Amino acid sequence: MELNGKHLILASNSPRRRELLAGLGIEFEVDTKNNFEEVVSGDIEAEDIPAFMSKGKSHGFHRQLKEGEILLTSDTLVLCSGKVMGKPHSREEAFDMLRLLSGREHKVITAVTLRDCNHEITESDTALVHFKELSDDEINYYIDNYQPFDKAGAYGIQEWIGYIGIGRIEGSFFTIMGLPVHLVYSLLSRFN
Repeated sequence: MELNGKHLILASNSPRRRELLAGLGIEFEVDTKNNFEEVVSGDIEAEDIPAFMSKGKSHGFHRQLKEGEILLTSDTLVLCSGKVMGKPHSREEAFDMLRLLSGREHKVITAVTLRDCNHEITESDTALVHFKELSDDEINYYIDNYQPFDKAGAYGIQEWIGYIGIGRIEGSFFTIMGLPVHLVYSLLSRFN
């Protein structure tokens, strides 16, 4: 995709988002300096949290955007049985999250915000994931070997637990990984 001389900035520490964005064949730089405090008030609907967070990260970017720059921010959330799951803060929290996901269907919602000096777009994409029943041994093995503390819902679909535990998905695999690249591609076309 040609950005007609515009410069794309990815504001994310996620190696998965970097890898997925690179897969679109678009040149970009990574700049993760941000002043946004990731706190959500209780009056936001669970399914709207990723869009709220993505917009917050965009507006919390550490400097003003220059003419010709496009900033990309994103946020992912796992929603299971009405419970919002972000990134786990401890081994115990990761275990509890995976125990809740075991044998259930859950939603993964990833929002994307693109912003330049004149425009801003935020859209979300949702996928459904069906997990098999996971044994405690399988959950412990995954946590011990993959340290999923930087992942919403305490798992990465592209890792071991995704190989052995996910029976079916409805929606984009890449949304579950943390960046709906089909949506990013579509939204970027609006900035040309």
